[in-house]
Amino acid sequence: MAKQQEQRGRKRPPMGGPQRKRNCFYCKDKIDQVDYKNVNQLRRYISEKGKIRSRRITGACRRHQNQIGIAVKRAREMALLPYVGER
Repeated sequence: MAKQQEQRGRKRPPMGGPQRKRNCFYCKDKIDQVDYKNVNQLRRYISEKGKIRSRRITGACRRHQNQIGIAVKRAREMALLPYVGER
């Protein structure tokens, strides 16, 4: 019984080995605003299905990830990016 209570509180080691620190591309290059007209750069943040990738995957900071989301939505509205991925 005591052994089960010990195991519940213990955290497991992370799966897949050590994680590397991802730096924000925009912070690294000291870019202040994300431009919706730069479609080639925005494509990095969109999946094959057309969804906006999360911060965990892209490595962007919170501020720039919010700007990326807004820029992708504007680019879609202007028909620079598709709403749905190509099949």
